[in-house]
Amino acid sequence: MSLSKINLKTLLFLIVSALFVTSCGKKSKTTTVETPVAPVTKAAPIKIGVLHSLSGTMAISEVSLKDVVEMAVEEINATGGVLGKDLVTEVVDPASDWDLFAEKSKELLLEKKVSAVFGCWTSVSRKSVLPVFEENNGLLFYPVQYEGEECSKNVIYTGATPNQQLIPAAEYMMSEEGGGYKKFYLLGTDYVFPRTANKILKAFLLAKGVPEKNIVEEYTPFHHQDYQTIVSKIKKFSAGGKACVLSTINGDSNVPFYKEFANQGLTAATSPIMAFSVAEDELRAMDTEFLAGHLAAWNYYQSVPSPENEKFVKNFKAFCAKNNLPGGSGRVTDDPICWAYTGVYLWKKAVEKAGSVAVDKVRPALYGLSFNSPGGLVTMDPKNHHLAKPVKIGEIKIDGQFDVIWETSGLVAPEPWSKYTSPNKSCDHVNHGGTYTK
Repeated sequence: MSLSKINLKTLLFLIVSALFVTSCGKKSKTTTVETPVAPVTKAAPIKIGVLHSLSGTMAISEVSLKDVVEMAVEEINATGGVLGKDLVTEVVDPASDWDLFAEKSKELLLEKKVSAVFGCWTSVSRKSVLPVFEENNGLLFYPVQYEGEECSKNVIYTGATPNQQLIPAAEYMMSEEGGGYKKFYLLGTDYVFPRTANKILKAFLLAKGVPEKNIVEEYTPFHHQDYQTIVSKIKKFSAGGKACVLSTINGDSNVPFYKEFANQGLTAATSPIMAFSVAEDELRAMDTEFLAGHLAAWNYYQSVPSPENEKFVKNFKAFCAKNNLPGGSGRVTDDPICWAYTGVYLWKKAVEKAGSVAVDKVRPALYGLSFNSPGGLVTMDPKNHHLAKPVKIGEIKIDGQFDVIWETSGLVAPEPWSKYTSPNKSCDHVNHGGTYTK
């Protein structure tokens, strides 16, 4: 074979090899460029609902509860969120309309798919949404003192039961320290809480030997403004001395009531008012000059001296100022605000303990849980969905704050069913599935 043929074969081999290498190189290069890189995505946030009246007669009280829930969410997100996820609020306005509360709760649970709801003030609003939460296995954190006689597995009650507010207040008024009062005018707004509260108060007073003639009950509608006739009755009732008012008036009706009380010359010295629904937030809208000396029974006051509370008050004022909320840094805290805030943190702790936002896992994780709230250390009862907490009597000061003039020595265990009206009933979600034991 000639050298030229050998060279030709070699040349052809070299050409084919070069083309193969080039083709492979191009293919490899193209594949590398076109391979997509998976984007880094953040975990979807956890949604919670806020169900408070931002308009209507109850806005005077409920707007601040919405604000403090959002503050708690901001704090939690700043420290890593819950289960590594941020919280977002779905806020709705039931506008002090009890039927609308039910509709808005359905919206939160069924459309917004929230993991928990923080809301309601009046008992009629809570009663309105109760079937919605029970039928759809939702979880409502209810932050306001109430009349008891309820035991729902779908509600966590962070406000006071009757034995944590109503009864201690009445006992105080009857005591020598509280003035030794013997006549009681029970005045309230005409709905569930005042009527049931007064049923309990009347049963208590009768059990303590107060004659029925020394107990008067009267009710006014929501948003009632004219108290001239009623205050005249109270003035006549108080004429003989040793008479006081136990008030369950709710919302903006408190403003004309206290004003008329002062206009007719009644004072805390002649016939003190013990209020169950007036706190620092309501006093912002009232002329406190004529309210000084009147009383309220709660489980928390802004004036509570503790590092936790001082931080809470400071943070709430700063939050309101930063977000240009009405009142700004002049805003105050009060009992329902405290327990609305506490509810969010109790839920957070329970979710982290359960490792899930599922209601059926969060609920048992709450039992026995403690939290160092702005009002002090509180503990969720291991069976009945209510908090053990201290009880305090406060006296209104000119500046709209309260002097704590009496308090329990420790935590008072919650009793959802009053022994004065329902002595054979109790609430036990652990041993009896939430049924009432008789």
